[in-house]
Amino acid sequence: MEKTIRIKDKTFAVSIPEADILREVDRVAAELNRDLAGKAPLFLSVLNGSFMFMADLMKRIDIPCEVSFVKLASYQGAKSTGRVKELIGLNENLEGRTVVIVEDIVDSGLTMQRLVEQLAAHRPDKIHIVTLLLKPDRLMVNLDIEYVAMRIPNDFIVGYGLDYDGLGRNYKDIYTVVSD
Repeated sequence: MEKTIRIKDKTFAVSIPEADILREVDRVAAELNRDLAGKAPLFLSVLNGSFMFMADLMKRIDIPCEVSFVKLASYQGAKSTGRVKELIGLNENLEGRTVVIVEDIVDSGLTMQRLVEQLAAHRPDKIHIVTLLLKPDRLMVNLDIEYVAMRIPNDFIVGYGLDYDGLGRNYKDIYTVVSD
């Protein structure tokens, strides 16, 4: 495990090792298996950031389910614009379904709120939110995030699917910026 990495103009240090991440993924998967038994949910992964979390989560889900992927246009560089420009890739009929949104990180919550509103227009029975990371100090809206793997401070992070201008998603650990 590399202790620090350099991406563009920033140096990052390991803040959450892969073993800690996977322990929390195990816990969240167990909760989902228990709570959604008999529902045959559609797990909807929000790309690009959630791909590692989704893959590890799905390996631990043992109830009948479907998996799909959507992409949102809302980020520019290191900051969220808070606006979902468009939802790409939703091909499934959601009417009357149990939908589980799988996200890498929720910070302000504005993007998630708009995604939930867009999905609700398709009349699912229930929408659940699961996120790998939550920044509770940054949350600006009231969201019912039922499944949170980890709560973190308002730090800039990369790794395990999260990026800095497209770089850093490939690292198995999560790194926090330590210097510019």
